[in-house]
Amino acid sequence: MKLSWVEAAVLTAASVASAQDDLASSPPYYPSPWATGQGEWAEAYNRAVQIVSQMTLDEKVNLTSGTGWSLERCVGQTGSVPRLGLGSLCLQDSPLGIRFSDYNSAFPAGVNVAATWDRDLAYLRGQAMGQEFSDKGVDVILGPAAGPLGRHPDGGRNWEGFSPDPVLSGVLFAESIKGIQDAGVIATAKHYLVNEQEHFRQVAEAIGYGYNITDTLSENVDDKTLHELYLWPFADAVRAGVGAVMCSYQQLNNSYACQNSYLLNKILKSELGYQGFVMSDWAATHSGVGAALAGMDMTMPGDVAFNSGTSYFGANLTIGVLNGTIPQWRVDDMAVRIMAAYYKVGRDRLHTPPNFSSWTRDEYGFAHFAVSEGEYGRVNEFVDVQRDHASIIRRVASNSVVLLKNAGSLPLSGKERNVAILGEDAGSNPYGANGCDDRGCAQGTLAMGWGSGTANFPYLITPEQAIQQEVINGRGNVFAVTDNWALDKVESTAARSTVSLVFVNSGAGEGYISVDGNEGDRNNITLWKNGENVIKAAASNCNNTIVVIHSVGPVLVDQFYDHPNVTAILWAGLPGQESGNSLTDVLYGRVNPSGKTPFTWGKTREAYGAPLLTEANNGNGAPQTDHTEGVFIDYRHFDKTNQTPIYEFGYGLSYTTFKYSNLSVERLDAPDYVPASGQTRAAPTFGSIGEAASYLFPKGLKRITEFIYPWINSTDLAASSGDANYGWDHSEYIPEGARDGTPQEVLPASGGPGGNPGLYDGLFRVSATVKNTGSVAGSEVPQLYVSLGGPNEPRVVLRGFDKLNLQAGEKQVFATTLTRRDLSNWDVAAQDWVITPHPKRVLVGSSSRKLSLKATLPKVE
Repeated sequence: MKLSWVEAAVLTAASVASAQDDLASSPPYYPSPWATGQGEWAEAYNRAVQIVSQMTLDEKVNLTSGTGWSLERCVGQTGSVPRLGLGSLCLQDSPLGIRFSDYNSAFPAGVNVAATWDRDLAYLRGQAMGQEFSDKGVDVILGPAAGPLGRHPDGGRNWEGFSPDPVLSGVLFAESIKGIQDAGVIATAKHYLVNEQEHFRQVAEAIGYGYNITDTLSENVDDKTLHELYLWPFADAVRAGVGAVMCSYQQLNNSYACQNSYLLNKILKSELGYQGFVMSDWAATHSGVGAALAGMDMTMPGDVAFNSGTSYFGANLTIGVLNGTIPQWRVDDMAVRIMAAYYKVGRDRLHTPPNFSSWTRDEYGFAHFAVSEGEYGRVNEFVDVQRDHASIIRRVASNSVVLLKNAGSLPLSGKERNVAILGEDAGSNPYGANGCDDRGCAQGTLAMGWGSGTANFPYLITPEQAIQQEVINGRGNVFAVTDNWALDKVESTAARSTVSLVFVNSGAGEGYISVDGNEGDRNNITLWKNGENVIKAAASNCNNTIVVIHSVGPVLVDQFYDHPNVTAILWAGLPGQESGNSLTDVLYGRVNPSGKTPFTWGKTREAYGAPLLTEANNGNGAPQTDHTEGVFIDYRHFDKTNQTPIYEFGYGLSYTTFKYSNLSVERLDAPDYVPASGQTRAAPTFGSIGEAASYLFPKGLKRITEFIYPWINSTDLAASSGDANYGWDHSEYIPEGARDGTPQEVLPASGGPGGNPGLYDGLFRVSATVKNTGSVAGSEVPQLYVSLGGPNEPRVVLRGFDKLNLQAGEKQVFATTLTRRDLSNWDVAAQDWVITPHPKRVLVGSSSRKLSLKATLPKVE
């Protein structure tokens, strides 16, 4: 092992304060809190303690260390503990289905789940995905995502998550986690935290694009914004019992997220009471000592750089414990957290080795793909795990369609005589649905973005296929033009049609893939491939032109949304494998559209504020982006700057109409808020650590090239690490208190999963009546917003919602509870949540700008 742990320890010291005095810095917080098994974790924690107590040091280290990129079947795989019957853990992408697999489903993206505003659908999708991962032998799904939250509308990976609103994201994040884990698979809440753009997220990637930097981007965020905006969904994830959290690539306040003690030790493990384990994003580990003491529990995929054969953990972690750099209680806590998550979801009952290989679709191959070593045998068993999940996929996709405009042309009757299907986005990728690696191209209809957040399609029903079948069934004629540059053909076909359905899109993805010059993040939020001109060509020749948008987020619609011949606009997001079927369900009225836009549609990109950082601005050091806007992103920014969006957050039409009335506010009998106090117990240790000779590489074991092992090569620890400096007294590089296992003071905002339990006490019950005043059944999403009243607070913030299914003429009561957290602000000085004395109001309606019911809340002491 050739990496200097002294240098790694220096990195920890560097994380305490910026190397340049004028840059933002992240305060230190040590030691790393040890798990306690509080609440619903008690049984799993006790089982974890029992088995970890039987483990040797190298077995504990094996749990924390990935074996290396493409050295095993999964994108990430830990070492195993065969002596105790524990196989290696398989960690696999992605948040919308199994990446690098076969006979699996391709689910709608997270942004589509957000557009449903439906807790039940979020849970059912999560459960279905969890079943598929489990059936493939995956132990940990690398999803769902609520980071990026969506500071930038053109951020490359927003679509993997849910919404730029923290409450909408948090609720659906939590329900997705519950669904996944109820299926017996560990969910991973990612990317923690403030991973808001692809540019500059990794040094090597940025250099490949021609940027000269030596450190990754630093997102510089104040403590109030961190808590009230970006952290909010992760508190919901912890309350939902999430087993894993993935720390992200970028720096926060000039400290790498995976060795940021403030983020991991203080906020996640102390304040939120997180009991699971923290894994690195792939190659996001930048030190061994630094990351371990700052709270990271597992390094993925294990090697420093892909296939380097070196690791910050592995044997170096073994050495670190043996020489006292890392206290035993810290590695014990890592192992307990991993095993507690494993037992909490019941993975011990379902664990089987993975039955697929991420690296080849061939049936037979080497056990260790990257180096063509090990046993040659069957690596793909082609297990069909799709079950009946096409139905839930179709349901989520159809329920996520947002009807942005309807001048009466929808729903279609099914008897239209001449139907034009126009635009490349209607049709198939000429290379096949999986023809571009990780979906990294812009060909055919857009049903998911690109990057590690993807899955292979088992099939893809395109809009052209589904609509054509509908028209044929209705005895009509249907003609398609799917070349976006053949505008003369678009015009002539539209001129002969009674209805023209125009399909346009805009994609994005992960930064390691550039599509048409979009390096993950979008270069702009216009339509791709001449989309605006395709719409104009159709609308100029057909007075019944319906536009369907498949996109990763908002696009500019200013050129056509008010065109008199554009009679309807629908946003269908990234719907997955049932794309065409789910859309025709809405177009032909089998499903009444009920989606609400989970983001704002502005008139220009500039209207959103907070531009992406696309040019290095700190010499060749870490690019810096300052979150000077605070919590004012998306609709909060539009409200603050008094801009009228084209379609506001929460907006969406239906084939019926709804009326709101009878707002009622009831004070609940909640106890007073009591800040947490007292001390933790001392750090426990489990088992004993033997002599160095006990951890030598086993004689007779064939070493696999590049494979990451926990064993050392020599009892001379400095020589074993390959670090000539290891004999030095390097205690000066260890942050103060980092190895202190004595009882620690608890934080006032802590005390339970997601923070102080008093934050989740109900203070008010708010209700309103919603009536379907139309002639057909439909679903409405009543939304509750709160005005917190302070002079520097958003005009309104979402705090509650539901989805009501109403027959024609039916009334239902929408009711939700406002908790103390809902009405609080983060007090930086007190390091706790407080309800300010400013008067507070509740507002209920159908979108962030259509809030017809209002009431002032009684004062809360």
